[in-house]
Amino acid sequence: MSENELTTEAEAAAVRAIAEVVATVERTQQAKDAEGFLALFHPDALWTTAHGKVLIGYDAIAEFTRAVLPAASWDGKVTYEIVHTQFLRPDVAAVKVRQVYHGADGDSGEGAPLYVLTRAQDGRWLLTACQNTQVVVEDPA
Repeated sequence: MSENELTTEAEAAAVRAIAEVVATVERTQQAKDAEGFLALFHPDALWTTAHGKVLIGYDAIAEFTRAVLPAASWDGKVTYEIVHTQFLRPDVAAVKVRQVYHGADGDSGEGAPLYVLTRAQDGRWLLTACQNTQVVVEDPA
């Protein structure tokens, strides 16, 4: 097996692992499972919410998530779709996600998160620096 094949195989495995992290974000958000969501974070993570609240470190992210996620009220569900994955290094990936809120009356909003994930020593991919951006659709009229 050539070096390129090994790199391709390693990248493919990383892409699958990263996709599982994003799928877990979706599952835990839908279930309002704060602890499952928090298990995805690096201890030194940085998270910026869609409304610009900056949370630095696991403790700040955990305090916010435990207060907000279980009490969140929305009809329907939120889905997350990976739009693009770019490896910055073999152990660091930037992942662009399309987040859509599906309500009983149709889609009610969209987000465009950017997740920077790092691979921990144990092989797990963790959310490390994340920006969740609300997509604002302007009325063309």
